[in-house]
Order: sequence, then structure tokens, then C-alpha cells
Amino acid sequence: MTHNQPKRRFRRSTLLPLALLAYTCLMAYIGRGYYFSGDYLYYFGVLGATLVVLILLHFSLKRKEAMQEKRNREQEYGTYADEEQHNEGKMSS
Repeated sequence: MTHNQPKRRFRRSTLLPLALLAYTCLMAYIGRGYYFSGDYLYYFGVLGATLVVLILLHFSLKRKEAMQEKRNREQEYGTYADEEQHNEGKMSS
């Protein structure tokens, strides 16, 4: 008996930050003139701030996906409180 699992695909919380990271690397390469001219603080400050934003974006999207998944499970299966209420109704009848 085989269990049909959906194909593993990249989630938005992973794919979007990775795409933006690739873009950031490209922009770092294009802006390397700032590094060579001695503007180290500006160059690494912009890169560091961008990386912090990408990390925050990843965790924010991951949290959003988890909440959406929880809502989908509750719609499909109901909640524990619904089950308890249903069982109490059977006992009192």
C-alpha cells in the first residue's frame, strides 16, 4: 500500500527570500564600486540591513503559512473544543 504524498515544492516563505537574496547578490556585485572607493560602512550597512529584512520576511511568511495551515485543518477536521461539545451533547441526551 503506497501513501500518495504531494510533490515537495518550495514554499513561498523559502522561495521569495531566496529570489531576493539572489537579487541582493547581484546588486552587491554591481555596487562593488562603493567598496573599492572606501565606503565600507555604506556598502556593508546596506547589505546587512537587506539581509536582516530578508530574514524577517522569511519568518513572517513562515508564520503566515503556519496560521493558514492551522485554519485549513480546523475547517477540515474541526477543533478539539467542537469535539468536546459534541460529546457532551451525546451524554446529556
